[in-house]
Amino acid sequence: MLAHMHPTIKDIAERAGVGLGTVSRVLNDNPRVSETTREKVMGAVRDLNYVPSLAARGLSLGKTQSIAVIAPFFTRSVFVERLHGIEETTSANGYDVVIYNVDATEKRDRYFRTVPDPRRVDGVIVISLPPSTPDVAHFQRSSVPIVFVDVGSPLCEPFDRIVINDVEGGRMATQHLIDLGHRRIGYLGDIPQAGFNFTAGEDRFEGYRRALAGAGIAVHPEYHLDGRFGREVARTLARRMLGLAERPTAIFASNDTQALGVLEAARDLGLDVPGDLSVVGYDDIEMADFLGLTTVRQLLFESGRRSVEALLRRLGEPEGVPICDSLPVELIVRRTTAPPR
Repeated sequence: MLAHMHPTIKDIAERAGVGLGTVSRVLNDNPRVSETTREKVMGAVRDLNYVPSLAARGLSLGKTQSIAVIAPFFTRSVFVERLHGIEETTSANGYDVVIYNVDATEKRDRYFRTVPDPRRVDGVIVISLPPSTPDVAHFQRSSVPIVFVDVGSPLCEPFDRIVINDVEGGRMATQHLIDLGHRRIGYLGDIPQAGFNFTAGEDRFEGYRRALAGAGIAVHPEYHLDGRFGREVARTLARRMLGLAERPTAIFASNDTQALGVLEAARDLGLDVPGDLSVVGYDDIEMADFLGLTTVRQLLFESGRRSVEALLRRLGEPEGVPICDSLPVELIVRRTTAPPR
């Protein structure tokens, strides 16, 4: 009969000749079981090909075996790659992932308020969404651990964090253009949706500004344009910048999607890349390699993986000192940058 149905812990108990409570203690790694009894139970587990239910085990331990991820606009490539790292690592450790997509500030506020609940999840990973002071107070009252990824706000310091050095990434991209001989270097940024307060774009611009200052190059306001995230918006802004009487010979875009808009604007205007215009992006999403785009690579998959590892450490050591894991960035030189003519 067992060949036609899933074995239960009752079947394990009967096969091993022990009580249900003993089977439960063995499956939950309770030390109050003799080695002989443990071997009998595990032998029955193997004989019957028993696979324990994570949900049932979670209930017995007071856990949900679920981790929540609160992330904005998760269909964007940078978030997809981070989520890939999160999912692979949670799955390998016996956890399910529950994704809360934030496309409006109302959702962010509601999720921040309701998701960190031990009846719902064992831990929460927040990607790119800075908390407010009341949010931080709420998180600290909750027994659910929080890990922040790609959030530069000092309000996050009481929590475990996985951070990207976007200031250094912005400096690195701009310095590459300076080293090639460019002096007229534009910056095309993206404006966060109202209320989101993303920090990455500001940090990348700060790196751009520092590189120019270090080379004695003034920041010209006409060479700095910001717009909503998206290829078409970037294309329009780049056309405006490239229409100046003294146009830039290079543009650093704050992400690879914006950089694609710059490449399209150059094509619209009959400009050769990299002969007439050098272009650098940021993130190194899959499209960047296909386009031969010079860009700054951030470790997206790795940041997702490390966020789960930090959360699992925190579940094991609730009182430990918060960690800040800073991931490096790397300049990837491809075919869209060259010395100016």
